[in-house]
Amino acid sequence: MKNTFGDSLTVTLFGESHGEAIGAVLDGIAPGVKVDCAFIEKQLLLRRPAGAISTSRKEADKFRILSGVVNGFTCGTPICIVIENGDIRQEDYSAFDDIARPSHADFTARQKYHGFEAKSGGGHFSGRITAALVAAAGIVIPALNRKGVYIGTHIKKLGGVSDRDFADFKQDIAYLSDARFAVLDTGVESKMRDKIVAAANEGDSIGAILETAVYGMPAGVGEPWFDTVEGKISHAVFSVPAIKGIEFGAGFGISDMKGSNANDPFVIENGEIKTASNNNGGVLGGITSGMPIVFRCAVKPTPTICKEQKSVDMKNMTAANITAAGRHDPCIAHRARVVVDSVTALALADSLTVRFGTDWLA
Repeated sequence: MKNTFGDSLTVTLFGESHGEAIGAVLDGIAPGVKVDCAFIEKQLLLRRPAGAISTSRKEADKFRILSGVVNGFTCGTPICIVIENGDIRQEDYSAFDDIARPSHADFTARQKYHGFEAKSGGGHFSGRITAALVAAAGIVIPALNRKGVYIGTHIKKLGGVSDRDFADFKQDIAYLSDARFAVLDTGVESKMRDKIVAAANEGDSIGAILETAVYGMPAGVGEPWFDTVEGKISHAVFSVPAIKGIEFGAGFGISDMKGSNANDPFVIENGEIKTASNNNGGVLGGITSGMPIVFRCAVKPTPTICKEQKSVDMKNMTAANITAAGRHDPCIAHRARVVVDSVTALALADSLTVRFGTDWLA
């Protein structure tokens, strides 16, 4: 699917969950951006399954860059990245090709593609496709880092267990960049893992809240009204399967405040204008204020569960019951966090190049 994040970057995703390969075409990247294949591999590792709290599907995620990169640098032309699928089992899904799995895209895909859609494992709607997004953003994130812009996401809340807030943004983001299970307080990791395992043992699944921080964004980036920074990020984040909500800064909680508490007072610190608080999440009037951008997104429970559910046979137009087959995650939050980092990077890179020119990332 083609997704234009703005005037500069364009990402096209292709492939299906149980097809031969998945991939992305990234266009609009300036020439001369250094490509770090080891970093892309690390990012893909953070997205891969993690033992008992993840799907048993094992994919090597070996990627190939087919175009747009020569001698380790971008050419300025479209970059095509391909990741071959290996551990595919189309037969796991054949018994319910026409049964709409609750909360999956089976029904809406049938309405749009009239039965010609790839069905196994969700086809093009599968979270498997996010590996291609992570690979594409693996070119952009180091370029942002070299410009002093850093992005990190942690599991803020899962099963009633909460992680601490961001404190030292740069240090916390650096820690998260290598964390296999993204929490800032290591003391809550085992509790969250236990919640995921408990849900899996019940044949069920569990959701979570992810919190993302962007540190080092210069002030003055973004457009008022229709291309606000919040709008661009939200557009990108909602492209991630299972994301059902997003809030910036104090979010919905700001509605319970009075203006005297919600407003972020301006101060001068080390010769720079900043705000004493950050209830607006680093964005004012749709434009970055120079404060950290902070937002949270809601990840719904994985819709594939091992409990019998009511559904319908879309071909015969009859009632049907369905119990999950195939392999699935009891929770996707610990894998989705690097995907959220990735789409955020793509959205911000577009806004930055619109503001400072297409060669800004090089």
